[in-house]
Amino acid sequence: MKLVVVESPHKAQTIEKYLGKDFKVIASYGHIRDLPKSNKNAVDIEHGFIPKYVIPKDKKEVVKKLKEEIQKADEAYLATDPDREGEAIAWHIVQTCDGKNPKRITFHEITKDAILNALKHPSELNKNLVKAQEARRVLDRLFGYDLSGLIWKKVRYGLSAGRVQSPALRIIVEREREIREFKPEKYFVLEAILKTKNGEKINFTCSKQPKTQKETDEIINTAKENSFYVKEVEQTEAKRSPRPPFITSTLQQAASSQLGFTPAKTMLLAQRLYEKGLITYMRTDSTTLSKEAKAKIAEKIKSKFGKDYLKIRDYKTKTKNAQEAHEAIRPTDINLESAGSSDDEKKLYKLIWKRTVASQMQDAKILKTKIISNIKSNTIPDFYASGSVILFDGWLKANPESKSEDTILPKVNKGDELILEKITKEEKETKPKPRYTEAGLVKELEKRGIGRPSTYASIIKTLFDRHYVVKEGKTLKPTDTGEIVSTFLENNFKKYISDTFTAEMEQELDDISNGIRDYEGTLKEFYIPFSKEIKDKEKIEKLTTLGKADEKFKCPKCGSNMVIKLGKRKKFLSCEKFPECLGVRTLEGEEIKEPEKTGEKCPECGGDLVERNGRYGKFISCSNYPKCRYIKEDEKEKEKRKTGVKCPECKDGEIVERRGRFGAFYSCSNYPKCKFSMKARPTGNTCKECGSLMMEGTKTIPERCSNKNCKYHNPHKIK
Repeated sequence: MKLVVVESPHKAQTIEKYLGKDFKVIASYGHIRDLPKSNKNAVDIEHGFIPKYVIPKDKKEVVKKLKEEIQKADEAYLATDPDREGEAIAWHIVQTCDGKNPKRITFHEITKDAILNALKHPSELNKNLVKAQEARRVLDRLFGYDLSGLIWKKVRYGLSAGRVQSPALRIIVEREREIREFKPEKYFVLEAILKTKNGEKINFTCSKQPKTQKETDEIINTAKENSFYVKEVEQTEAKRSPRPPFITSTLQQAASSQLGFTPAKTMLLAQRLYEKGLITYMRTDSTTLSKEAKAKIAEKIKSKFGKDYLKIRDYKTKTKNAQEAHEAIRPTDINLESAGSSDDEKKLYKLIWKRTVASQMQDAKILKTKIISNIKSNTIPDFYASGSVILFDGWLKANPESKSEDTILPKVNKGDELILEKITKEEKETKPKPRYTEAGLVKELEKRGIGRPSTYASIIKTLFDRHYVVKEGKTLKPTDTGEIVSTFLENNFKKYISDTFTAEMEQELDDISNGIRDYEGTLKEFYIPFSKEIKDKEKIEKLTTLGKADEKFKCPKCGSNMVIKLGKRKKFLSCEKFPECLGVRTLEGEEIKEPEKTGEKCPECGGDLVERNGRYGKFISCSNYPKCRYIKEDEKEKEKRKTGVKCPECKDGEIVERRGRFGAFYSCSNYPKCKFSMKARPTGNTCKECGSLMMEGTKTIPERCSNKNCKYHNPHKIK
């Protein structure tokens, strides 16, 4: 038996279709080892930045199965993705399979020919790629933990910083500051409707945008008092060239602007298309197409559009040190014009197909016409009208969405008289640069060399998860928390969140993957000065306030001045005498009143019970929170939450329904003394396999085991 190991079960299913009965294909479900969640002893800095990997609980069964299958196989192949992450996953599998040495195979598209060819040419693991991925993981851990720990102490508990996340946040915050500081300037747009001697109307725009009402009125009055004529007619033939095939960043940008997909959604859909064998590998920064692919695309263009539309092109990759996957993102079979299981997959596939085909087609030829007019004395700015006509559609034939409508102007000659029918003015204001969209941020990160193709989507997701950024329409706006964290880092660690440092660090990681730089030396060069700077900043004062509030807002309790503070999600005003005085207001000045007392005492600590507003509505709790966490429950609600099932762990409590940040779950009524919990409502039955409580399942599987290590936890997987 021959074994092939991949990361994804979907990828395994596709590959299994192409291989005979002698092959078995199994999945590792991504990485099988990682650094421990706690920073303690995660990296042995003293002995060369050696990472101490552990197998997460949810991967222990996977690793056990991998070991067994690899040991049983006559030949084993590691077919993980052709990039650093894939190489690292393959290396971790080798490290855990007890001496057996599987062969490494790589391919950039999941097609029968590509897989069979890869099996004929197995190779050794690329240790440089493994070291580059390991360096990134260790670097991000050291940077994130050390800096986040300082932010916890100096700003607020629970905040975080990241090597690539923080520069991305800084870019968004800098744009927000520009918008706030921008001072709009007034200007006027002048438009005139002029008629030819044949009565044909042409819309003209003034070439100058006057900034004052006086100048605007002077142009209008002069125009009304004089006759216009055709000063010049300019005709030029222009070309519109197709864009290169997609790389990761341009795919994310196009899918965002044309389909409304977030970068994370785009990458998820692209991953599915890749695993189904429909497109080539989707994490790439190369615009290259193979000779074989270009030959097949050429045949498709000739048969679908005609040979006049074909132009074989080579594109230079703009990204520095482009590597990893060596082809652009393209369909594996160009004759397949539509593919995918869902509507969204089909939309993304079609986008990739059109861009790939268009990249090998002729330029579009456009005739541009510009008519310049003025009054006979030429004492006012010129007015102009623009038109364009497509002479040859070229690549636009494959991508008609990029085609603009023809604007045909009436035929006029130099010197022809024009009659003013109407002239209008519109007052406008200059606008600041807009906030970044997700696509715009990806483009900016790529331009500045921050991050790599595989990281853009995760960078943006982290900013959302940390509540540093929110979406307003399609644009990204920093939250109060995001601004404060960014400002703290800019003031204290400007070098480490700068474009230069981040881009240089990415280059150094690329150099490790190319065998140019040393793993230990690179990390030492970064960490020694970085850790020293962290220690030096331990001396700075804690950021307790963000400045003084407007003097018109006085403390509602004692009348003292107020200061701006950072709450869990946003800023608020607090009395400067806190904690002696607890007066608070919103930033707008509205008083935030203390919770009202109910007149009852807390049964646990004797404090006053108060009514509060929470995520799920009003509730009654102890006024001594967080020291005392007692919450009074409504008797009717309490009865509803009971399941009538005894806790299997402490044998005393009862399993009750509770609400957490991810919704309902079930745990022991003796919490926190007993910490037993389960995901779904218990049925009262016990598992015939392991004796654990059974819980509610789905329509097709009404009951399943609560023990996630039991085979009856996911009974649909049992063959």
